Amino acid sequence: MYYIGIDIGGTGIQAGIVDKEGKILYRKECATDVENGFDKVMEDINILVRSLLKENDIQMKDVKSIGCGVPGFINKKGQVTCVNLGWKSQDFINTLQSKFEEVKVYAENDATVAALAEAKVGSMKGCDVGVMYTLGTGVGGGIIINGKVFSGAHNMGSELGHVIVDSNYYDCSCGNNGCLETFCSATAIIKYARKLIQEGKDSKILSLVNNRLDDITAKHVFDAYRENDEVAIETINRFKDYLAKSIAAIINTIDPEVISIGGGVSRSGDIILDGLNDTIKKYVVFKDEEFADIVIATLSADAGIVGAAFLS
Repeated sequence: MYYIGIDIGGTGIQAGIVDKEGKILYRKECATDVENGFDKVMEDINILVRSLLKENDIQMKDVKSIGCGVPGFINKKGQVTCVNLGWKSQDFINTLQSKFEEVKVYAENDATVAALAEAKVGSMKGCDVGVMYTLGTGVGGGIIINGKVFSGAHNMGSELGHVIVDSNYYDCSCGNNGCLETFCSATAIIKYARKLIQEGKDSKILSLVNNRLDDITAKHVFDAYRENDEVAIETINRFKDYLAKSIAAIINTIDPEVISIGGGVSRSGDIILDGLNDTIKKYVVFKDEEFADIVIATLSADAGIVGAAFLS
């Protein structure tokens, strides 16, 4: 039997045919037609999946299930709200099922899907309790317990990026102030480095972007950190301190075996992991006990397809 995983992004939709070992056998993608709305995107998914099957001479009867990772919140009724796609309580699961009546369909938040992939075949494979942070434009999270997604009683769990860790100088996109996302995302890194430069601190970051503040990326900040730039060091150390506080809170709450860090920011994993355990230890309750292994995710862009395929 085959499994199909679909990863819906703000600009593109990827679909893959996956075997029981988590290997992506075939893949295909199309643009996310945000402008033409929910119904158009859903029909594009239908066309994408069926063409993928046809091109590789696979029948729908040989597919066990179809799973979808979506960049938003899915409630218990299967309705999706996603700011980036302009969706508000769209009837996602029922619509998807109507497109693929031959098989069972599933859907989850994209960060949760990535966590499931890492638990099945990646950095958290074999552990009973695993947690994943996805550090990108925002901060997402996923909790996997005994190989299954944990999303809580109302499907609102694992929103690790919106745990409030401190007050901050700007509000989160969710409307609250102090969310982890405003301290540990690529956006947060860029904003804080830019703030320090605007306050008059000298930085090599400016030379990397030809003095165009708006062109600063998280990568520029990490690159400058490697050159001992003071602004970059202050920015990244702040980022790591808040990440450590959040990880310690997770350890104090559910005591996972492995905590995996993914997303675009994790490309600088050597910097992120350097000294992180020591900082976490300052914030955990039982300082003399072992705690979770902190690792960098291994599946990268494949996690969305693989995790979606294994939803059940």
